[in-house]
Amino acid sequence: MQNPEIGHIFRRLAAMLEMKGENPFRVRAYREAARTVEGLASPIAAMVEAGADLTELPGIGKDLAGKIADLVHTGSMELYEKLKREIPVEVADLTELQGLGPKRVKILFDRLHVRNRDDLEEAARAGKVRELPGLGETVEKNILKALETAKSAAGRTLLAGAWTVAQALAQHVRAARGVERVEVAGSFRRRRETVGDLDILAIGPPSPDIMEHFTRHRDVTEVLAQGDTKSSVRLRNGLQVDLRLVPEDSFGACLLYFTGSKEHNIELRKMAQDRGLKINEYGVFRGEKRVAGRTEQEVYKTLGLPYIEPELREAKGEIDAALQGKLPRLVEEKDLRADLHIHTNRTDGKHSLREMVEAARKRGYEYCAITDHSKALRMTGGFDEARVRRSVEEIAEVRRQVKGIDVLHGMEVDILADGALDLDDETLDLLDLVIVAIHSRFEMPGPQITERVLKALANPRVQVLGHPTGRLIGTRGPYAVDLEKVADFAAQHGVALEINAQPDRTDLSDVNARMARGRGAALTISTDAHATAQLDFIRFGVFAARRAWLTAGDVLNALPVERFRKALRSRGVPARPRPRRKPAAKKPVRSR
Repeated sequence: MQNPEIGHIFRRLAAMLEMKGENPFRVRAYREAARTVEGLASPIAAMVEAGADLTELPGIGKDLAGKIADLVHTGSMELYEKLKREIPVEVADLTELQGLGPKRVKILFDRLHVRNRDDLEEAARAGKVRELPGLGETVEKNILKALETAKSAAGRTLLAGAWTVAQALAQHVRAARGVERVEVAGSFRRRRETVGDLDILAIGPPSPDIMEHFTRHRDVTEVLAQGDTKSSVRLRNGLQVDLRLVPEDSFGACLLYFTGSKEHNIELRKMAQDRGLKINEYGVFRGEKRVAGRTEQEVYKTLGLPYIEPELREAKGEIDAALQGKLPRLVEEKDLRADLHIHTNRTDGKHSLREMVEAARKRGYEYCAITDHSKALRMTGGFDEARVRRSVEEIAEVRRQVKGIDVLHGMEVDILADGALDLDDETLDLLDLVIVAIHSRFEMPGPQITERVLKALANPRVQVLGHPTGRLIGTRGPYAVDLEKVADFAAQHGVALEINAQPDRTDLSDVNARMARGRGAALTISTDAHATAQLDFIRFGVFAARRAWLTAGDVLNALPVERFRKALRSRGVPARPRPRRKPAAKKPVRSR
């Protein structure tokens, strides 16, 4: 099993246990285990097979480690099978809908015999939900809205969920005898935030042996078709994967064709026709003669174009930009010098302040910002004014302990319903970085929530708006904020908008990030990491930024630390001075 599948099962278990009224600490343990597994950069199955001690992972004790091993080895576990007999998994999955926690789902299950999303929609449209205790008409309307959001994401997998699967499958195919090169194409290669399936291309001769090797991968549950040059399978997580064997002379054309998008390919086809050429997955042809196809660069050059990065291939102006020599040099992960949104176990993070800073340094960052929650999020142990003052010395101490990285003292401060911040200005003046964000009252009407955000951004101590639309992909749509108005205001007042790289957020989206850049707003890319492994999520923020046509110059945390500090000071509130220390003799190389 891959990390997302195991995490999903632990989330189901937590929901099932809560519905049965089990000990809250036990319920929380399963939720924390899910977050830990989902946040790992490496497949946990490989750790199990290598005999790694899983109890060294945060929140994973001996019992949970054993359950993870059972899932890896058998695909299930005793507790899971027992609970499934009492609570159908489709019922447990209803808790993934925005606004439906286990307690509400249990009421729906017990009173209305709701067993799946179709039952829930039928009950809500019939007005039966509003009649139940503790629910009401507003909850009923929100349920219908959540169901619509879920429908829009049906049949698609988060890019992060497909990431480890795609990498593992590609590596598996590379190991087959006769395979020379492997690439994963499709929307995965264009780095869309969700993918419908996976297209794997490999250079190799027609071979039943290669196809047999592919179809015998341990994640394959069904072989849909199998031939000498193409096979299709379905994986345990529901993804369909196609493998095509392609001759080397056609590989570039085939990669271009199957990467897409369809609209981009149509424009290339028109360009080829205008030049008396024909282009398809086998190459570029003049008459019967193939004149290009070995590489994508060769295909583009034949059409009079420079190479266009996969993330831009959406027929949204990239071909005109290429013809005019105006393609941007897209931001890369190695351009980033800092992660500006990091949580510790002082609130709802999993690792200590020092552990998170050391993990950021190991990634090669020049600086980082520690941004625990403020007091409005009581369930996280958010900081009040007194706790922030104590944190000043804690940050100072970690600066003394961990050399080779600048540590900014930040805070993720709640925007209250009236647009006020939940920490006073005197306390905010103690901070190097103030990120503001909405964590409640998402249902406010558009004009109200827009004014709420603008009032918060008007505070000259605010420097970044975190996860600006509040969406959770597939479970919660964005709140009704006028983002164009917010972007204009942010540009005028020197506030950056965040691309939050949490895979289920990617907020700002690529579309919204491109709009914000076009309106002059600065942007940051940060992980909102709650554990050291989640620092790896930065790649998903970079992917969104690249799809938004962003360059390193558009991203504040690509600046060196002193230039970044000056950018913050341009808001009109001086950054709190502190002694400069000598740089470390040798800085680690930034992760690529």
